[in-house]
Amino acid sequence: HLCRCYTSPSVEKYGQTRFLTAEAKVSAGRLNGKMREKTLSMDTLNPQVKAVEYAVRGPIVLKAGEIEKYLEEGGTKPFSEVIKANIGDAHAMGQQPITFLRQVVALCTFPELMDSPSFPEDAKWRALRILQGCGGHSLGSYSASPGVECIRKDIAAYIEQRDEGVPSDWENIYLTTGASDGIMTILRLLVSGKDSSRTGVMIPIPQYPLYSAAISEMDAVQVNYYLDEENCWALDINELYRAYQAAKLHCQPRVICIINPGNPTGQVQSKKCIEEVLHFAYEENLFVMSDEVYQDNVYTPDCQFHSFKKVLYEMGPEYFNSVELASFHSTSKGYTGECGFRGGYMEVINMDPEVKAQLVKLLSVRLCPPLAGQAAMDVIVNPPQPDEHSYKQFHQEKSSVLGALADKAKLTEQILNAVPGIKCNPVQGAMYAFPRIFIPPKAVEEAKALGMQPDMFYCLRLLEETGICVVPGSGFGQKDGTHHFRMTILPSIEKLKVLLGKVRDFHISFLKEYSALE
Repeated sequence: HLCRCYTSPSVEKYGQTRFLTAEAKVSAGRLNGKMREKTLSMDTLNPQVKAVEYAVRGPIVLKAGEIEKYLEEGGTKPFSEVIKANIGDAHAMGQQPITFLRQVVALCTFPELMDSPSFPEDAKWRALRILQGCGGHSLGSYSASPGVECIRKDIAAYIEQRDEGVPSDWENIYLTTGASDGIMTILRLLVSGKDSSRTGVMIPIPQYPLYSAAISEMDAVQVNYYLDEENCWALDINELYRAYQAAKLHCQPRVICIINPGNPTGQVQSKKCIEEVLHFAYEENLFVMSDEVYQDNVYTPDCQFHSFKKVLYEMGPEYFNSVELASFHSTSKGYTGECGFRGGYMEVINMDPEVKAQLVKLLSVRLCPPLAGQAAMDVIVNPPQPDEHSYKQFHQEKSSVLGALADKAKLTEQILNAVPGIKCNPVQGAMYAFPRIFIPPKAVEEAKALGMQPDMFYCLRLLEETGICVVPGSGFGQKDGTHHFRMTILPSIEKLKVLLGKVRDFHISFLKEYSALE
């Protein structure tokens, strides 16, 4: 039976009259003789939202989208396609998925495939184990807010193996919706105070714009420490002390963020450098946030990834049992490039037990991360072993992806450094180059007259004349008087050669135009 509310005829008629009258007034655009104003306008918008900037998907990317649409509609440009080198989106750039990861996620999503002979047994038992940890044995259920228990245990086992026996407690592991979600969550816990007691967040410059955007949104204080470009973007401990002491005059620095391997700068920090950072954090009582999403992306033979947690452990119990550390990893980077699954995790150690309860409360508000992303994360930390059926294909695919990235890192560095007025540090890791570009004084003046940063002017010209979309260095931060752009090394080797050739030709033409080729 259908149930309907009873409304007396008189009330119903009155309501209709009021509605019709109001409708007529609104259709005329007026109510009580006034134009109705929006409740939410730029004047009433949260000012912290207005302050947020995210260069990776900023104005230059919107312009690239407009040009793409124009070309699709039959418009003509000096180029036939837009090459988007602005974002680390591996699959969008043509990288193929890792077969085993997709097999396990497919089995989890559609368990009827368990009966199919097309799927290997090692993928089936992993999927079965994950499903047994899900409510109703379904990926469509919510998990516990910190994530599926067996996946958290697999991550802890992976960390112990990666760090050569350093203990990892699975209850310190929290699954996240990509690493970004974990980073935002930890910052929310840390930001407090007013005026000179407001939380200061120390971030590297250049930095990944997630950090500056989050700091703006939370109305925290951004404390910049500059990486040493002349020394392959190394982290200088004296610069950390300078930034810290200067910041203490107007805020309370409580946290230091490190991106290793670096984004956008591509450097891999040495063990000695990490020890110095951790000693600094220990001395100044700072919470450490270590963004390690590119830990599998190390290309230079004499570089090695060292996790902050392992180095902290090796510094001895006084450090390992006291320095608060959150480390982040993701499905989006590495050799899998599974950005769309939004999978990730964080390991948080030495957090006050009462604060830890508050962290769990905060995580519970967003219920849980997507279970498909959790399953994908599980495959990354629990890949096929040498004695399993899928190992050979998995190992071939992984080596192929990382080998190609290493070749492209070297190629990018070599071609850019052969261009007059461009200097590119070695791309030791991650998936970006961040070359320094010389912009002639006349071009700088023209950019200022147009009200834009010189490297934004340069990148817009590059886009409009070649179809190449890169991100201006000003979106990541840089020392005054220097200019850069960030480009990803993800395109295929053939497309990357075309891209780099176009950048070379454009830059030489740009210098000639502004009479600065000498």
